[in-house]
Amino acid sequence: MSSALDALIAAFPDNPPETDISDKYFGDWLMRAEPGTTPLALFRPRSTAEVSQALAIASAHRLPVVPQGGLTGLTGGAVPCEGALLISMERMAKIEEVDPVAQTIVVDAGVPLEAIQNAADAANMLFPLDIGSRGTCQIGGNLSTNAGGNRVLRYGMARAMVLGLEVVLADGTVLSSMNRMLKNNAGFDLKHIFIGSEGTLGIITRVVLRLAPKPRSIGTALACLADYAAVESYLRLARERLGDSLSAFEVMWPGFYAPAAARQSGPAPLAPGAGCYVITEVASSSEDAEAQMAAFLEAAFEAGIAQDAVVAQSVQQTRAIWAVRDMGGELIQMFNPVGNFDISVPTSRIGQFVSNCTAALDTRWPGIEQIYFGHVCDGNVHLIAGGFGADDLIAVERTVYEVASALDGSISAEHGIGLHKREFLHLSRSADEIAAMRRLKAAFDPLGILNPGKVLD
Repeated sequence: MSSALDALIAAFPDNPPETDISDKYFGDWLMRAEPGTTPLALFRPRSTAEVSQALAIASAHRLPVVPQGGLTGLTGGAVPCEGALLISMERMAKIEEVDPVAQTIVVDAGVPLEAIQNAADAANMLFPLDIGSRGTCQIGGNLSTNAGGNRVLRYGMARAMVLGLEVVLADGTVLSSMNRMLKNNAGFDLKHIFIGSEGTLGIITRVVLRLAPKPRSIGTALACLADYAAVESYLRLARERLGDSLSAFEVMWPGFYAPAAARQSGPAPLAPGAGCYVITEVASSSEDAEAQMAAFLEAAFEAGIAQDAVVAQSVQQTRAIWAVRDMGGELIQMFNPVGNFDISVPTSRIGQFVSNCTAALDTRWPGIEQIYFGHVCDGNVHLIAGGFGADDLIAVERTVYEVASALDGSISAEHGIGLHKREFLHLSRSADEIAAMRRLKAAFDPLGILNPGKVLD
């Protein structure tokens, strides 16, 4: 290890790796390194060339490498391991080019998501990817986990917004596939191998992203409904009346809405006490988004689906509605230990999942706290569970994942596998699929130095 560190110091005299590592690099939003874990060093490269040189040295010394982005992950994908070289992408934060004709933006992997959104907005365009940690998370990490977020319904997952990638392989090889065209069928589309691989196959350093036309008007509403059956009717009506202009459909069960609303600086947009709360967003290419939303809500009231609703009349009111939904990260902090779940099941089975999961957890751990919320229209429902003993966490997780698996669901809709879900991967992937993943890992990282222990054991 000392020889590897010496080689790194010699290679980067004006940007040396740091051995006095700040505590912030020892974990992500939920998981920390095991007590006593000592990484070799922290390296913060400024370019793809520096990432390449560092990985070449790591490969020569069989040095484990842990890539890090904004450290907002929820499954331990950026948690250090003993003796590892931590490579933080935070200094690679350049927005290289915005092309309004091709509707693309070229950025470094360390650019925060919100900075990309702002750059697109300044060019009168939209970068649709949006998650609650937008101000801190980095695009490289978003792509490494194939982030989802609030607008998957209309724009798809993160991978749908990528045209080209530059990635550094474990041996330092730079694979530059910075494609800028929507159509390019010249052989294998290699970018999809690395998107969602959580830094186990290569380190993303630069990316070409697709932008979308900026909506001319946006309408946002929060409605309360009697129960989840009403939510299904509300979703069907929204798709029928709003069509492609429906850009978000977020559901909060009362166990989420009440504590989230209580944490707002101002009054709750709607009073707690209903069976479900739904945020709908309309993004229109014309000026009539609010009118579309009003007509939809009128139909929902006439059909007896909605009980009450509020339509945002200003940017401030829109932010106040979304601020409630963005409280998920803070609600997680209410419990220790905490079970944080990112489940997907077919949309038509979400009600059954919540019912089955609630019953299964209540039966074994009477009084357990269960907080449900999610995107729903894309099959994604989140659960925060608390109020159980520290020794019960694995059993709680297994219970939830088995309920999801029985409904043909997935243990990870958008957060990835990381360290936290590794032992449950078999519930969502077949033995043959996992074997194929191992073959890919062996091909791209034969020494097993990239993010060891993550995704696959």
